[in-house]
Amino acid sequence: MSSKVQERDLIVSKIRDGIVIDHIPAGRALIVLRVLKLRGGEGRIALVMNADSRRLGRKDIVKIEGKELSEGELNLLSLIAPTATINIIRDYSVVKKFQVKLPETVKGVVKCRNPKCITNQPREDVVPTFKVLHLDQPILQCQYCGTYLTIDDINAQLAGER
Repeated sequence: MSSKVQERDLIVSKIRDGIVIDHIPAGRALIVLRVLKLRGGEGRIALVMNADSRRLGRKDIVKIEGKELSEGELNLLSLIAPTATINIIRDYSVVKKFQVKLPETVKGVVKCRNPKCITNQPREDVVPTFKVLHLDQPILQCQYCGTYLTIDDINAQLAGER
């Protein structure tokens, strides 16, 4: 192998069992870690940010040893990284690979940004529910008041900024 190739390539060790989340839009890997509530004590976690991608231009990659994703976690990932691909690793090999898929509705994950929405009233027992409009860059519409949430609103809420 030439030294030029070695300088360009990024080498991250293989994991025995776990997941690799690939094709995360650049800059969102830290949000992925936050929404999956990963702090580093769970096992080895490898994070690659701003890697070259033919599909996205730039991408992030997260490898998590010993982790499996629940349906709720997959739904969260689909909101913040709708282009993500999940690779399930067993005994150092990919046994399953699939793209995350946005559900038609998102319930109880994010809040409506309209302070007057019934879902934000303290005396009302209403779970925020949104219809997913655009799949590539998710836009959510509150089913109660019609307010829209953009990907920036979703990322900010899931990252704990709002």
